[in-house]
Amino acid sequence: MGLPDKKEIYTYEDYLNWPDNQRIELINGQVYLMTPPLRIHQKISGAIYTQFSNYLKDRECEVYYAPFGVKFTEKNEKDIKTVVEPDIAVVCDKSKLDNEGCKGAPDLIVEITSPSTARRDRVEKFNLYEKNGVKEYWIIEPDLKIVNVFILQENNRYGRPEIYTEEDKIKVYIFDDLVIDLKDVFS
Repeated sequence: MGLPDKKEIYTYEDYLNWPDNQRIELINGQVYLMTPPLRIHQKISGAIYTQFSNYLKDRECEVYYAPFGVKFTEKNEKDIKTVVEPDIAVVCDKSKLDNEGCKGAPDLIVEITSPSTARRDRVEKFNLYEKNGVKEYWIIEPDLKIVNVFILQENNRYGRPEIYTEEDKIKVYIFDDLVIDLKDVFS
């Protein structure tokens, strides 16, 4: 089964009926087809996932990697018009987890940009994650070997980013004692 006939706004119900072999994100009812990631994207994602996974072993929070659906609702579950697949998601409230992924904001999200996703990651997803209360949002730019880390402030807005390069270590805001070594990520 292919995508439904062209409509102005799609819903989670539409999303559930799309083919399993096609990665699709739904943002505010708009469809975004996802292309297979580049090898460097997978390498960076795997390195970050491994560091989070090792740290979270035998702890309350869980880390997931794409494809892992994150659903945001406006009013009730029937009104879901946004389902994204972040590259990495850390969820500490297990009541948000269901068989399809996460309902509501993960505590931390990592997006690794590519030429086809950079604008969406920097603008649309930035605004989406801020609006829905994702506490920590990382945007990784593989070509520049830079990580921008945004922390949700008391006013429910992201502050100025902390910017890290391949020689740096990132102190993960949502945990007291986790540091991600970017030499391992970008090597």
